[in-house]
Amino acid sequence: MTMTHTQSRFNSTLTSQCQNCSLSALCLPIALADEDINRLDQIIERKKPLKKGDFLFRQGEAFDSVYAVRSGTLKTFNITSYGEEQITGFYCPSELVGLSGIDSNIYPVSAKALETTTVCEIPFSHLEELSSQIPSLKHQLFKVMSRKISDDQQMMVLLGKKNADEKVASFLLNLSTRFKKRGYSASAFRLSMSRGEIGNYLGLAVETVSRVITRFQKSELIHVDGKEIEIIDFPEIQKLVGVASDCGKIANI
Repeated sequence: MTMTHTQSRFNSTLTSQCQNCSLSALCLPIALADEDINRLDQIIERKKPLKKGDFLFRQGEAFDSVYAVRSGTLKTFNITSYGEEQITGFYCPSELVGLSGIDSNIYPVSAKALETTTVCEIPFSHLEELSSQIPSLKHQLFKVMSRKISDDQQMMVLLGKKNADEKVASFLLNLSTRFKKRGYSASAFRLSMSRGEIGNYLGLAVETVSRVITRFQKSELIHVDGKEIEIIDFPEIQKLVGVASDCGKIANI
């Protein structure tokens, strides 16, 4: 397939280009010249929105693309040998999902929309070819992969050494940091995932997650209204996690 044919099959009218995207500073186009951004833009397919519960890809499918989340939230999960779902991550706007398929050429996890979600599809073969021609793009791709490794390490620490209060506090501060980076409120945000999904991710029973959140609310650390969360007392939440005063130090999970 030639590049011309590839470009012709992509629908560039679905949304704005990389150059005009408000998330470009957090995604692959960072530090690229306008000409290089246009070259990257030509290999990207802006897919139609996923509805809540729709799969972006399924565990075991052949790996061919990585995806940048533009809006909404995705969860990734695998199915254990006992047939149970194990959530491995949540992905917010500007974050890349699907990188774990590079090694084995299959997606080792499934990705499903937690709400109406839009993504940019980046065929990996074209991204690999283009990154060999544009050093700044290759560097940014390495940075994204490095950040993912760091995030996985932080997750291991979170699951292995913290009690329930610390795990939930870490999770809330992590989301706070991620929303802040995207220009949203660091203190008030919506949890698109259920209490059960949070518990699955953190290795806690859903009842434990609910009790911790209720206890945090009674202690006036947070305010909860359904899925809406407001962090009221950042210093106390940070003390639980072991962060002095800057929640920005918490790495993305």
